[in-house]
Amino acid sequence: MILVQPTYFSPILQYATIVKSDEIMFEFEDNFQKQTYRNRCYISGANGKQLLNIPIKHNKKDGKTKTKDILIDYDTSLWHQTHLKSLQAAYRSSPFYEYYEDDINNILLKKHKYLIDLNIDTHIFVMEMLQENIPYTKSTEFLLDSSMSDYRDLANAKKELNIKLPSYIQMFDEKHRFSENLSILDLLFMEGPASYKYLDKIKS
Repeated sequence: MILVQPTYFSPILQYATIVKSDEIMFEFEDNFQKQTYRNRCYISGANGKQLLNIPIKHNKKDGKTKTKDILIDYDTSLWHQTHLKSLQAAYRSSPFYEYYEDDINNILLKKHKYLIDLNIDTHIFVMEMLQENIPYTKSTEFLLDSSMSDYRDLANAKKELNIKLPSYIQMFDEKHRFSENLSILDLLFMEGPASYKYLDKIKS
């Protein structure tokens, strides 16, 4: 069993770790942290690496807030529509975009109240597309010293990779260098059913 954070269309390295596991436990009891993949992902855009960020509702009076209690903010921006338009602009001519477009639209237009519910839905979608059926559970307490393999740090968007990921063809790669560890969506749009073989090659 591995311990990971539920993140937004998680980065490739997280799924390279997940597909090699026999069971997943998602961290539900930690405090929310900024600068993480909990509410962001990166794709390959026409101008290079592009951030897709989910705005959340902050209440400074409450101090620290558990990740499972973080509310998505739909009042200050139509972020979900922006994300859909950005994905379409970046990937509409990719080999497999049309195969996944409807499912992704349905997820984002569902307008989840809680960030963690959205992230779990994105995970379920990705596992179905990878044709993987790895069971998952949710933590019931915050584990400081876990006996499980702890990969919660994969959610840290600022952490440098300690391994080099193999390259694959990306959109706009004639203009930009290969971007490592983008959202799993980038891999799915480019490699489709062969995405699993790519993930399996990574020694996470």
